[in-house]
Amino acid sequence: MSHESAVAWLARHAPDIALIDQAQSTATVAEAAATLGVEPGRIAKTLAFRVGERAMLLVTRGDARLDNAKCKAALGGRPRMLDPDETLALTGHAVGGVCPFGLATPLSILTDRSLLSFPTVFPAAGSRTSSVEIAPDRLAALVAAQWTDICKLPE
Repeated sequence: MSHESAVAWLARHAPDIALIDQAQSTATVAEAAATLGVEPGRIAKTLAFRVGERAMLLVTRGDARLDNAKCKAALGGRPRMLDPDETLALTGHAVGGVCPFGLATPLSILTDRSLLSFPTVFPAAGSRTSSVEIAPDRLAALVAAQWTDICKLPE
C-alpha cells in the first residue's frame, strides 16, 4: 500500500486526526523530532521484526531500544529486524514511513508502555514526510495493538 493508503485508512478510521505533511524528511527519529519541534521520545517509531516465523510491528517511543531479555520473555524469542524489502512487502510502507495504519498485510501490532510517558506522540503516516499527533491509548485502540513492556529507555 502507498502513503495514500495510510492516509485513506486514517481518514476512514480517525477523520478528526490531522495529517502533518512536512516538506522535509521525518524518516528518522532525529529528523522527525527536529522537523516537528518535539523531543525525540515523542516520536513514535514503528519497528518491523520477526520472532521465529511471526512478523509483527512494535510502536515505541523514539529514544527507546528493544530489550532482548524482555523480548525473549514476552515474545518467546529474540527479535530479528525485517530488511527494507520485506518491510515494504508486509506493511506497504517504505522504511522511514513505516506506521501501523493501512497495512498491506494483517500483522500483530504491539505498543510499548514507554509511549505512555507522553500525552501525545507522533507516529509516521506512511511516507518519509508525514506523521500524525495522537494520544498513545488512542493509537493502540485504533490499530488493535496489544500493550507490552519490551523496551528500555536511555540511561
